[in-house]
Amino acid sequence: MALDIESEPEEDQSDVSDEEGDLDADDIPDTEPPPFHDERRFQPFVQHYPDQRAGAPIPQPDGLVPDAADNSTKNPCTPFSDWTSWDFAWWAKNENISTSSITRLLKINGLVKRLGLSYSNANELNKFIDNQLPSPHPQFSREEFVLNGHTYELYHRDPVECIRTLWGNRELTPHLIFRPERHYKDADCTDRIYHDMHSAKWWWATQKAIDKDSPGGTVVPLLISTDKTTLTTIGGKPAYPMYMTAANFPKEIRRKPSRHAQVLLGYLPATSLHHITCEASRRRAVSNLFHACVNRIMDSLKDAGRDGVELQSGDGVWRRCHPIFATFVGDYPEQLLVTCVKKGECPSCIIPWYEVGEDIAGYEFRDLEDILAALEAITQGPTKFSQKCTNAGIKPVQHPFWEELPYSHVYRSITPDILHQLYQGFIKHLVEWLKMAYGEIQLDARCRCLPPNHNIRLFLNGISHLQRITGREHSQITSILFGLIIDLPLLNQHSPRRLLRAVRAILDFTFLAQYPLHSSSTLDALDDALLRFHENKNIFVDLGIRQQFQIPKIHALEHYSYYIQLYGTTDNYNTEYTERLHIDLTKQAYRSTNFKDELPQMTCWLVRREKMVYHKATINWRLAGRYKPSIAQHPSIGILYERFQKIAKHPSRKSVPISTLVTRYGAMHFEHALACFLVSRQRPTLPWNHVVRQARHFDLSDYTFDIFHFIKFTSVDPYRNLTNDQIVDSIHVKPARRDKYKHIVPARFDTALIDRGNNLDGISRYRVGRVRTVFSLSDELLEDHLPEVPDDFPSHFAYVELFTPFPASPEPDHDLYRIKPELQNGLPIGRVVPINNICRSVHLFPKFGPVVPPNWTSSNVLDRANMFFVNTFSDRDMYCTLEN
Repeated sequence: MALDIESEPEEDQSDVSDEEGDLDADDIPDTEPPPFHDERRFQPFVQHYPDQRAGAPIPQPDGLVPDAADNSTKNPCTPFSDWTSWDFAWWAKNENISTSSITRLLKINGLVKRLGLSYSNANELNKFIDNQLPSPHPQFSREEFVLNGHTYELYHRDPVECIRTLWGNRELTPHLIFRPERHYKDADCTDRIYHDMHSAKWWWATQKAIDKDSPGGTVVPLLISTDKTTLTTIGGKPAYPMYMTAANFPKEIRRKPSRHAQVLLGYLPATSLHHITCEASRRRAVSNLFHACVNRIMDSLKDAGRDGVELQSGDGVWRRCHPIFATFVGDYPEQLLVTCVKKGECPSCIIPWYEVGEDIAGYEFRDLEDILAALEAITQGPTKFSQKCTNAGIKPVQHPFWEELPYSHVYRSITPDILHQLYQGFIKHLVEWLKMAYGEIQLDARCRCLPPNHNIRLFLNGISHLQRITGREHSQITSILFGLIIDLPLLNQHSPRRLLRAVRAILDFTFLAQYPLHSSSTLDALDDALLRFHENKNIFVDLGIRQQFQIPKIHALEHYSYYIQLYGTTDNYNTEYTERLHIDLTKQAYRSTNFKDELPQMTCWLVRREKMVYHKATINWRLAGRYKPSIAQHPSIGILYERFQKIAKHPSRKSVPISTLVTRYGAMHFEHALACFLVSRQRPTLPWNHVVRQARHFDLSDYTFDIFHFIKFTSVDPYRNLTNDQIVDSIHVKPARRDKYKHIVPARFDTALIDRGNNLDGISRYRVGRVRTVFSLSDELLEDHLPEVPDDFPSHFAYVELFTPFPASPEPDHDLYRIKPELQNGLPIGRVVPINNICRSVHLFPKFGPVVPPNWTSSNVLDRANMFFVNTFSDRDMYCTLEN
């Protein structure tokens, strides 16, 4: 039973009416403007799924016993005897301490008695956890598969029961999504937007397909991922975990391991079958073993997906849920393994291998019905079976796991992969091509002279000799890559124009592909970036770097726009998040074993860990009054979250005189700039030339100032309504100093984006300035010069040296804005501004010229260079600010 997405026309209004042909009130998009709207975050105009029965509660199924009342009374830690017993157990199981170390600690004379523990060694603690704590997830089962006389172990658990646990998690219940929606930017419903999976096309089409058979179901879209990893650094002992999550939880929650919305389904056999000497036979055997194991794991989804299963959410409400295999998240080899497609081909569409990597329009997805028909030929003998599979474009695999899964289309489930396709794929190739085009020496020299910034990693030894580069490092290289080549001549005297355009297109695509919200305009920009690359890519052929572009990961970029519309934005299914799970659910589990027959020990460790996490959540629930969770309103959506400025409560330096600000901080015109600021505050309507004239009569040399060395910016967690402790940006304003080893640490005065505060739109609203000092005004100075301070008067200020305004348009070919320090009589122009006008840090690319001057370094380049390009690619916030 395959799902036909193509039969779901976007503008067909016949699918938004109910059975009587009328629209419900909830089906009509809002006609009032959204209550919160700006360029980046807003409440969308929502078109709800028309059938109100979709995702609706059902009566408690007959024969099911209501949940037993919680039996804890005065002791929230029950079954632990007291808080000490629980806290010690939590510490012992979360600090990666060996069982022998815990036992030796508890053997200290009198410790167990003094602490009042109900266990005296690690084994007793483990037995207590095994027998007394409830398990949130089902236990692991072990099965054996025999292939050519060799036995392989599969450890797995039932995905339906795992879904039941996730669905009933009280902490996740408020954020559950039960039915699809269509979201729009405008009330006319012409500009559709995509973010979480419920706002995309697949969920709506799947809900319709289920409603045709049995109305009133709730779709549970499952995201399945597999990826081999190594358990040991030396020797590379492999493991093959398989993970699962449900798109009913928002992507912001799913991608955070601390929210426990991902679950380990099992460990597949991690063998490469090297005992099979014939390579073709070995590949077939590996495919058949993989699909046999996954088929066993997914077996319960066949009936549950078709007929539905009753699930109770954490608020006690029951629904008939249909767990449906929606997407597979994995690297290219895993995608080929899942889809049974040959290496070098696209796992999704029918495109000849020799056209892979070209800009080919009108490709068609593989026909699942034809492939299923070919798989039915397995009863006709191996020769006939192999021939029909070959004709259908797949390898002859016996009973792929997706063969009988309802409402699924495996060839449309292979989603984009930012980590492996872009960073470890396209960007990795691009870096190597640029090394060949420009030479490693000049690229590394420029790396060493880039100024520091919070969002930029400085590769002070260059990028040419990096080994085993991770996806994170490729992401960091992406942020500086353009600055390394922007005015660098090619080695063979070719014009760099086409190369700059090609690189700019790749970087644009990389940033746009990671947007957490897409609309028609951003998808058009995404497609345009890819088109620009194809138009200019032959420069690499002309330079002798490439002969062709038959790289499957480049071809995969053609599908990004389609899949974003189908499943939502790429942060719904990026393998970067499952890579992080390897640490928590595989590597840490392995380190807890004695490294012999590790899988039984790993699964046991994981079950105990899950029990402890679940019990901690239960304790918090008891302490909070045994509340009944309710479904929360979803927060506003957008490309970015709001930022909040933070500054230290206490100054870094107190009572600093102006002379020190001039000599150590480089604030050359601090006194005059502050005097101008005070005059403009006293007389706001005074023309600026008169302000400058009156400021000359101020004498501020006797005052001192409290100085701050950092401005920091934080974001929010929209699903916990808490300010996030993670610093998303910061500005350093620190003079030179000596560290504890008496080594000189160079001064650092960062550049920042300053809001001019004159109600301008676009980039003209901002100026770039170098922050030399962050300070507060003393009460004495305010009494002398601003006796009537308004209530909204700022508490902190910054002295900044301005750069020239942004030009009307960026430079051609590379589309970066060029600026330079604004000078008067050869000295930088300084201004005092409230720090509230400082929006964020800015990273600048120096204009190096053909050769990097030998006296330039990372710490002095802002002082020595006289021309800069504003780095659009330092982070997503900066990209959105400069490009929108």
